Amino acid sequence: MKIIIINYGAGNIQSIKFAIERLGYTAVLSDNVEEIQTADKVIFPGVGEASSAMKKLKESGLDTLIPQLKQPVLGICLGMQLMCNSTEEGNTEGLGIFNVDVVKFNTSVKVPQIGWNQIRDFKSEIFNNIKVDSYIYLVHSFYAPICEYTASVTDYGINYSSALQKNNFYGTQFHPEKSSDVGEQILENFLKL
Repeated sequence: MKIIIINYGAGNIQSIKFAIERLGYTAVLSDNVEEIQTADKVIFPGVGEASSAMKKLKESGLDTLIPQLKQPVLGICLGMQLMCNSTEEGNTEGLGIFNVDVVKFNTSVKVPQIGWNQIRDFKSEIFNNIKVDSYIYLVHSFYAPICEYTASVTDYGINYSSALQKNNFYGTQFHPEKSSDVGEQILENFLKL
C-alpha cells in the first residue's frame, strides 16, 4: 500500500510517519502532485497558522489537487480546518471540501485548548473499535461547528466537531499520532479503509 503524507512545510510530519511505521506500514513524504495522485491513502497534516499554510498549498498547486483526490484522504488538525470553506484564522479561504466555516473559541474557555479531551457521537468507520468518551490529544484555538459532516463530537465550553467526514475525505481536529492506543486504532482504521 502506498501511503503519502503531504509535505508542504506546515506539519509535524515525522511523528505521523513514526506512528504509521509503528503500525507496520511505510509512508512517503511528498509534495509532488503526480506522486500524490497515485497514492492508496493520503494524509494531509497541518500545524501552524492557516493563511501561511494555505499560501504554501497554493504555491505548490496542492490547493487544486487535494479536493480532486478520489482515494481516502485524512486531514489532521490544521489540515482538517483547511479542508473547510474558510477559517477565521487569518481570514483564510479553505479548500471547500467540508461545507462549514472554522471559527475561534470564545473567551469563556482557555485558548488554545491543549491536552486530552473526549470524543463521542461517532459517525464514521474510522472510529470502529473505539469506545465512546475515549481520550484524544488536541492543540487548537479554532474549531469546526457541528454540521452535517460531523463524525465525532468533543465538548470544550461548547460541543464542536472533533472529526469530519464527507465521501473519501476524513478530518480529525485531534492528533491521532499523539493520542496513544486510541489514535493508533483510528490511524489503523483509516489505513484499512
